[in-house]
Amino acid sequence: MASQRNGTLYLGVTSNLPARASQHRTGSIDGFTKRYACTLLVWYEAHDDIQDARQRELQLKKWKRAWKLDLIERSNPGWKDLYETLF
Repeated sequence: MASQRNGTLYLGVTSNLPARASQHRTGSIDGFTKRYACTLLVWYEAHDDIQDARQRELQLKKWKRAWKLDLIERSNPGWKDLYETLF
């Protein structure tokens, strides 16, 4: 999730991406994404195993910001909100 292009980024794991993205978009849950208005789903990665997803999350959280921006730019150069593509 992002606040805007090159803005604040949030990274997390969920077993229900459409529902969780909706919560972030509407600000229905207090926390980081509500405080920093991270409402755009600009990148996601699917995993068959939740443990694999958690390992990937930990890996990405250690990355430099520039690497994360590059990851987003490679798959979504326009920083379009991908939420609607989930349906």
